[in-house]
Amino acid sequence: MEDPQTGSNTALFLQLVTMEMPFGKFKGTLLCDLPVHYLEWFQRQGFPAGKLGVLLATMYEIRLNGLEHLLQPLRTRKQ
Repeated sequence: MEDPQTGSNTALFLQLVTMEMPFGKFKGTLLCDLPVHYLEWFQRQGFPAGKLGVLLATMYEIRLNGLEHLLQPLRTRKQ
C-alpha cells in the first residue's frame, strides 16, 4: 500500500523529471530544467489549469525554497 504522505509526492516529483514543457519558448525542456524566470512569470500570470499547472506550481515552490536536491535521486534513477 502506498504511503499517502510520500507516495503522491514521489509520483509528482517523478513527473517533474520526466515530463517536458508541451508549449512555448521552452517547449521540450524538462519541467525540472525550466528557468526560474519562466516559473516566476507563470506565478505572476497564473499557472495553467490541470496537471501541468500543478506541476509548474510545484516546481516553482521547489525552486523558491531551494529544494532542488529533492529531485536529484529521481534524476539519477531516470538515467
